[in-house]
Amino acid sequence: MGVRHRIPRLRVPVEPPSTPWQLPDPTDAPNDLVGVGADLEPGTVLAAYRAGLFPMPVDIEGESLLGWWSPDPRGTLPLDALRVSRSLARSMRRFEIRINTAFEAVIDACGDPARDGVWISSGIRAAYVDLHRRGWVHSIEAWSRDDGALAGGLYGVAIGGLFAGESMFHHRPDASKAALVALVDLLGDGGDRLLDVQWTTSHLASLGARDIPRAEYLARLAEALHEPLPAAFVGH
Repeated sequence: MGVRHRIPRLRVPVEPPSTPWQLPDPTDAPNDLVGVGADLEPGTVLAAYRAGLFPMPVDIEGESLLGWWSPDPRGTLPLDALRVSRSLARSMRRFEIRINTAFEAVIDACGDPARDGVWISSGIRAAYVDLHRRGWVHSIEAWSRDDGALAGGLYGVAIGGLFAGESMFHHRPDASKAALVALVDLLGDGGDRLLDVQWTTSHLASLGARDIPRAEYLARLAEALHEPLPAAFVGH
């Protein structure tokens, strides 16, 4: 399904300094949480995604610490398995899809403290805003055609053929789903690209997401990292 997008020109992402940390190997980790500590410097965060990890705060004995996660099984959305119902296809006509035009508004909506299960701390926010400005993190936004308001969206990390979805939100029905359909459209041009959704929720499962074993995820990740970055994320 083709989706019309408004895409600003972006710089090609530049590698930051390497991380000084030795990140944990998730291959045989017994739990989803595989390490605690380190930092959220750009080099650390990118190294983590390349190793199959992502950061998320964890509460241990009443103290909020930086956790590094690698779920087993891992939620993914196969690009050829996206399910778009007739009602969703109709709803999508109500939105204009834009990329990277309001990143901070998207991450703030995803981190709204009024939402259940919010995990986007001030440190996480600052790290991803920094990575966005460096060209590594992107927002897919659904804007209402009726009143021009930001109706929903998502954001995530793009490295080669990997898009690691971090969070999504909606203020209007189907707006976040419209953003996800647009993302699949951007990624679904062949090759070994991988759309990582971390954990498969019932909402994502209804759209075609499925769990795969961690070992399979790591193997597919290694292939995806060799794919080119989708053109939409580097401008024209």
